[in-house]
Amino acid sequence: MRRWLAVSLVAAGLVAATPGLSQGPPTGFETQVEDPNAYPVFPGRDEAFGFCSACHAFRLVASQGMTREQWASSLTWMTERHAMPVLDPADRDVILDYLAKAFPPKAPAGWRSPFAPAQ
Repeated sequence: MRRWLAVSLVAAGLVAATPGLSQGPPTGFETQVEDPNAYPVFPGRDEAFGFCSACHAFRLVASQGMTREQWASSLTWMTERHAMPVLDPADRDVILDYLAKAFPPKAPAGWRSPFAPAQ
């Protein structure tokens, strides 16, 4: 028992003496506050922002690009796998309409075949 207590005290001392572990967030760290006004203006923005940001950063949502069907599948998956509350059908439509319009599929970027027809 004494040995365990001694080891625990030494470990606690090492943690306390280690910069950054016991002194809070690193210098220069600032909490990011998201604002719905930073996202595209379409009907349903506030509803989508409020609902989605209850569980995760809205910038995660905004970084996606999906069709309405893909957004719907994502909401269903979150409900089934992550206990997201089931949305009222009318609210779900408002949120899906916003997500599909504000964050549609992104055009593929990167390499383009030199043999592809000019656009």
